[in-house]
Amino acid sequence: MQNTEDIETEKLKEAVIQGILKKKGKEIVILDLLKINNAVCRYFILCHGDSNIQVGAITESVEKVVREKTHEKVWHREGLQLAQWVLLDYGDIVVHVFQKPFREFYNLEELWADAAREEIGEALNINERI
Repeated sequence: MQNTEDIETEKLKEAVIQGILKKKGKEIVILDLLKINNAVCRYFILCHGDSNIQVGAITESVEKVVREKTHEKVWHREGLQLAQWVLLDYGDIVVHVFQKPFREFYNLEELWADAAREEIGEALNINERI
């Protein structure tokens, strides 16, 4: 049986995904860090956009949907000025929105290869996610 914190984290995770999908974020991946010792959070959610404008739009969409669906505000935001790699810290979940070349260069999926990985299909109907 899930506790209240787990349920709230799942709602937050779904809101983040919905925000990404609304702005057509690509190659959405959830890295489950729960079984990783000394992990900084419970989940990483990664995606990329094709330009700094799209990365900014995805970031804004995530923040808006999360606020609307969960009433959570981002704890910390980094990288929005250049929008090459934007990090949104929600405590249990850290969202990484990249431009593709920066995602490939930093390769967080490989750095956290021990984490369980879930890929979210881009063709999913966003209304089905929440």
